[in-house]
Amino acid sequence: MTAQTRGLDHLGLTVGDLDASLGFFTGALGWTRIGGNPDYPSAYVTDGHARITLWQQTQNGADFDRHANIGLHHWALNVETEAALTALFETVEAHPGVVVEFAPEPSGSGPKVHFMVREPGGTRMEVSYDPR
Repeated sequence: MTAQTRGLDHLGLTVGDLDASLGFFTGALGWTRIGGNPDYPSAYVTDGHARITLWQQTQNGADFDRHANIGLHHWALNVETEAALTALFETVEAHPGVVVEFAPEPSGSGPKVHFMVREPGGTRMEVSYDPR
């Protein structure tokens, strides 16, 4: 059977602090805000390829737990070079509110290299470089 879809249109993430998450995307990652909805607090951001909707959490809930919650385990971005991965890690690590899970390291036996963080709004994010 041929796939009936053409890839991901956008990813919607519920975040604990919309302003902090927006600041992370535009500050640490260099993304551009392309809209939002103040009545249903959200911000839309893009890197020119991917689009993400950040939704403000409106009810107190449990913190993200990839082992207990159905749905998002993590989301991932890629970069073009290992040097770009290292440079982005240094920027992301220094951004207020970021929690580093692990610094750049091989994924499995490689050659892919990646790092994992929680952005200030609480979602778990991976960034990787794969030379293949």
